[in-house]
Amino acid sequence: MALSKKISLLCSIAALLPFTHAAPSNQNTLEDNDDTPLPLVIWHGLGDTFANPSLRSVAALAESVNPGTLVYTVALAPDAAGDRSATFLGNVTEQVAQVCADLASHPILSTAPAIDALGFSQGGQFLRAYVQRCNHPPVRSLVTFGAQHNGIVDFRSCGATDWLCKGAMALLRGNTWSGFVQGRLVPAQYYRDPGAEEFAKYLEHSNFLADVNNERVLKNRTYAENLARLENFVMYMFENDTVAIPKESAWFEEVNGTEVTPLRARRLYREDWLGLRELDRKGGLRFRTTPGEHMEIDEGVLKEAFKEYFGVLKKDSARAWDGVGGEDL
Repeated sequence: MALSKKISLLCSIAALLPFTHAAPSNQNTLEDNDDTPLPLVIWHGLGDTFANPSLRSVAALAESVNPGTLVYTVALAPDAAGDRSATFLGNVTEQVAQVCADLASHPILSTAPAIDALGFSQGGQFLRAYVQRCNHPPVRSLVTFGAQHNGIVDFRSCGATDWLCKGAMALLRGNTWSGFVQGRLVPAQYYRDPGAEEFAKYLEHSNFLADVNNERVLKNRTYAENLARLENFVMYMFENDTVAIPKESAWFEEVNGTEVTPLRARRLYREDWLGLRELDRKGGLRFRTTPGEHMEIDEGVLKEAFKEYFGVLKKDSARAWDGVGGEDL
C-alpha cells in the first residue's frame, strides 16, 4: 500500500534525489572494515511507485541518520506508471527473480559485504523472499512495516477513480485460485484463508506465499538457512491497521476468526520451517508496534529504526553472511 502523506518529510530536498541515491564518488566500494554505511534497499507497497516523493524523503532521512548511505529503491518498470501497475499485475515469483538479478548485477550493491533492507507493506514479504531465495548480496538487517508475512484474508478497498485497483480487485474476488489469477494478480499471491477448505486450495494453488512460508510438505532448507543468517529481522505492526487484514499478519500470527495464535505457538516456528526459531534464539527476531493506520509512519519511528538496525557494518558480524547454500529436505 502507498505511503501516507505523514512521512512527506524533507520532500523539497528529496525531490532532487535520483532513484538510486548514492554516496560520494570516493565511496563507491565497500569493505567490511571501513566506516561506510551498508547500502539500503527499499521495496514499496501496493499502489505505490519508486517515484513517490514520500519514498524519496525516506531515502533522504536514511542518509541523514547514517551519512553516506547508498539507497536503492526497487523498480519493476522504468517508468512510474509501469512500476505502480506491477504492484497489482504480475507474477511475484518472477518479480522477486528480477530483483535478485538486478541487485546481483548492480556495480556497487553486488560488491558490498552486505546490504540492509526496508520493506513497506507487501514489499516486506517480497524482500523476505529475496533473502530466502537468492540473498546475493546478502541482507544484514530486514525491517518490515505492515507486511503481510502470514497473508491476508481480505483485499483492500480502492479509491473512487482508481480503475486499475478496482479492476484487479474485482478479478481477484471472482476466482482467486485460478492459474491466471495466481500467475498475474499480485495480492492474490499472498491471499491465505486458514479455514480448512480454503487452506487446502491455498496449499495446492498459491503461486507465492505457500512456497515462501515453507508450508507445503517438501521444505526448502535454503529458505530457513538464509533467514536465520540475518542479524536482525524487525517486524512492525500498525496498531490501527484496517487495510492489511488481519493486521497480525505483520508478526506471522495466525488469525482464524476470533482465535489468534502467536508465532511462537505455531508449527511454522516450533519446527523452524523458516529459521525464525533459530533467529529468535540468537536474539535477532524483533516484534514492534507503531501507532496509526496502515503505512502511517512517524518520522521518529523511522529514525529510530535507521539508527538501531542500519548503518556501518560491525567487523565481528561480517562473517555472518559468508556463503549460502542448502537443499530441499
